[in-house]
Amino acid sequence: MQALILAAGMGTRLKDLTKNAAKCMVKVDGKPLIERMLCQLDELELSEIHIVVGYMARDVISFVRSLKIRTPVRFIENELYATTNNIYSLYMAREVLKKDDTLLLESDLILSDGILGRLADSPHPNVALVAPYESWMDGTVVKVDGEGNITRFIEKKEFDFREIPSYYKTVNIYKFSREFSERYFVPFLAAHIESECKNAYYEHVLKVLSFIDGSLIKAEILGGEAWYEIDDAQDLDIAESLFTDLKYDKIKSRYGGYWRYPKLLDFCYLVNPYYPPRRMLDELKANFEALICSYPSGIEVNSLIAGKYFGLKKEHVCPGNGAAELIRSLMGALSGNVGIVYPTFEEYPNRLCKNKIVPYYPKGRDFTYTAKDLADYYGRFAVEAVILVNPNNPTGFMLGRDEVLALAKWAGERGIRLVVDESFVDFCDAPEKQTLLSEAILQDNTNLVVIKSISKSFGVPGLRLGIAASADEELIRSLKSDVAIWNINSIAECFLQIFEKYKKDYDQALETFRLVRRQFIEKLRHVPNLRVLPTQANFVLCEVLGGCSAEKLAETLLCEHNILIKDLGGKKGISGEYIRVAVRTREDNSRLAAALSKVLGQSGRVRQYNLGMSG
Repeated sequence: MQALILAAGMGTRLKDLTKNAAKCMVKVDGKPLIERMLCQLDELELSEIHIVVGYMARDVISFVRSLKIRTPVRFIENELYATTNNIYSLYMAREVLKKDDTLLLESDLILSDGILGRLADSPHPNVALVAPYESWMDGTVVKVDGEGNITRFIEKKEFDFREIPSYYKTVNIYKFSREFSERYFVPFLAAHIESECKNAYYEHVLKVLSFIDGSLIKAEILGGEAWYEIDDAQDLDIAESLFTDLKYDKIKSRYGGYWRYPKLLDFCYLVNPYYPPRRMLDELKANFEALICSYPSGIEVNSLIAGKYFGLKKEHVCPGNGAAELIRSLMGALSGNVGIVYPTFEEYPNRLCKNKIVPYYPKGRDFTYTAKDLADYYGRFAVEAVILVNPNNPTGFMLGRDEVLALAKWAGERGIRLVVDESFVDFCDAPEKQTLLSEAILQDNTNLVVIKSISKSFGVPGLRLGIAASADEELIRSLKSDVAIWNINSIAECFLQIFEKYKKDYDQALETFRLVRRQFIEKLRHVPNLRVLPTQANFVLCEVLGGCSAEKLAETLLCEHNILIKDLGGKKGISGEYIRVAVRTREDNSRLAAALSKVLGQSGRVRQYNLGMSG
């Protein structure tokens, strides 16, 4: 068996990265793509490796010859690389295809070790490597029948989004037998070239062959193995986070966008797993075309819509592009010292001058405190405002509403503004509602500002919704003048308009959530070397015992189990090894508990993890 790599393309979408270098020379984690691919092929004991070069051919040839590759490497030059596509590069290698069984690869791919060996060892003579279609993928997709035959190649113009569940994306790696190449592939390649189809893709040929005989090519379907096709800077960025020894650091620093990692189980970011209901999503989808093509209303209209649901006057509400936008604006309105209860949601202190922060650190092992503790402590300082995240993020501890109101009264008597972030309050177990979003409460406490992230409790983080509420109308006017007039998009506005119709669904979702949280906590309590703290939020704070660091635990869960959690090592206000895990569905929660038990059951010691990428 031999290998054939197509590496003639210019890679123009990578812009400056390929201005003076071939696409196959782009580096991922410090290593050129072509070097990584050749090292993987070298492990297969092939007879030869052929590379079709074109753009920057001399540099590619020189670099490849400098590598210590045991397998003989031959080169074929496509001098028409600037005006042709991969079908012509493949045509240039037609005699190679007829020499032996061939692994055909494109040079802009990066793959986990073992994938090529799996393809080479397939018992089928003609095989395409495919993966279940995901939203980030682009290019040719195929359909596969119950016997694993590729029955149809579907090009971009034929793509039907309604058919996505039945689609597989070609990884652009194939194994072809010599007989297949001689009898079918090469003759059809030649026919395409002779009909002046040099600027096309060889998938066109495979498409025709699948029409002729739907059993010619089998599908080898990937599972969780990592691979990526690198066409532009964003692809390169994703690949860098997948194929590096610093995978955990790379992925956690992205702060989201994990839909690009479809196999990743995200226990880091905090949303309601049981809302919105399917019918609500269907209503949004039904209006999608009108919403995407229309301007949203201005901030005053959206203040009215948000206020209507929460029973607040529009003059007392400022909607935000997520709570983060409102936090930025609110912190910018404060000029004096600000009290912050640590540990906390870092968006608050990050928006303040460090020398203006007056920190409070709970003394108990469970990070608990009372309203009196806070009043006694901040009574000793001149502060303009006190920030209270309640329930607290990341501890999950919550003061009851009566205590918070007592603290608001104390603060009001001293001219102190109390900012209460109640983004997680809907998840609490209290028999009575604990929210402060009430006209009566706000008007009785004009020094009170309530921040709420709708994204978290209503399960729509992608819509970026939050509100700030206060009876201090001057402050609300100031916030509205600080944010953009169209700070909420049309889809988010529609959500605000319709979510009152689904209030019963929301209440039911919260009941389901509370039950699942109790079950999850019980599972976590059976994990060795893990101390589980009480919580009233949609996450659980856990202390890691037995000599394992929280960071190493997080790295191991990501690299070995594809589970992302939040390690709190180095977080201000936390001493020791702690992790925060979101509450997800029963199935997801069970998977995390099992992974934690497996890792921490090894006397709580996590080994150094090596991604095992080639080279």
